[in-house]
Amino acid sequence: MSTQFAALGEGTEVPALPVLKPTAEAPPVESPLRLFLRQYAGSKIAVVGAALLLLLALAALLAPVLASQNPYDLAQLDILDARLPPGSHAAEAGRLFLLGTDEQGRDMLSAMLYGLRISLAIGIVATVAALSLGSTLGLVAAYAGGRLDAFLMRVVDIQLSFPAILLALVLITVLQPGVGNVALALVAVQWAYYARTVRAAALVERKKEYIEAAQGLGLSGARVVFRHLLPNCLPPVIVVAALQVANAIALEATLSFLGIGVPITEPSLGLMIANGQQSLLAGQYWMSVYPGLLLLATILAINLVADQLRDVLNPRLSRQ
Repeated sequence: MSTQFAALGEGTEVPALPVLKPTAEAPPVESPLRLFLRQYAGSKIAVVGAALLLLLALAALLAPVLASQNPYDLAQLDILDARLPPGSHAAEAGRLFLLGTDEQGRDMLSAMLYGLRISLAIGIVATVAALSLGSTLGLVAAYAGGRLDAFLMRVVDIQLSFPAILLALVLITVLQPGVGNVALALVAVQWAYYARTVRAAALVERKKEYIEAAQGLGLSGARVVFRHLLPNCLPPVIVVAALQVANAIALEATLSFLGIGVPITEPSLGLMIANGQQSLLAGQYWMSVYPGLLLLATILAINLVADQLRDVLNPRLSRQ
């Protein structure tokens, strides 16, 4: 190196080194939550559905605060206030019944808030329980394979061959009507959907290298399944769960409308529709139409959210 500089001589100019221009700063990495919210907000209809669902959930949660009366407390009811049209006032206290009253003198708005609370509670509890049971069986079937997989899938096929409403009717008839028994019947109806969905996703994930690496490290089967396999199967399960909440609410309303769902002491929206249908011919529409509209709005909001979740969590649909 020194001989090279000596050969240049004293009067030789040394070439200047090129000036490196500063590179542009890399864009900040977007967190998964912000990315999800940005993609979800791409659909205005889905945003409206999410806002409506949040509003309904808050109304159901705060029903004891928002309701003007407890529709289950007989001491607060007055038979003189029965069948009052929307906008009427109570006979004695002068309380305003914004949506009218039913045949027992209950404020329709208060009864609808409490009924929405029961419908949402049954739908969410049944969905969470069915998701837990079905996902576990689906993961076990996919990971174990062989005869256990074949046996569990035949059970799923048999269960799915029965119409949901027929299976629920049989189970409620055996278990007797009640809030807990309705939720249990919905779990028995729904778990097979999760088992099949999770199994299909787990069969794809099981062939990937990270599962083979986890097995090569000597991890237990339960750790591989629930720590590594399950998180990568969640996107399709979340979509199915969102749809099944709406299906559970609709099925519970159907059972209550038929008179074999929740008891009359804790009426859900479906039972309120059934109780008010006899008054339609007399022109007293508010006892069944308003609960029906609330049920429709709830199911529609959940379906709008589920549809956008499917588009966001499914890369193929997003590219299309």
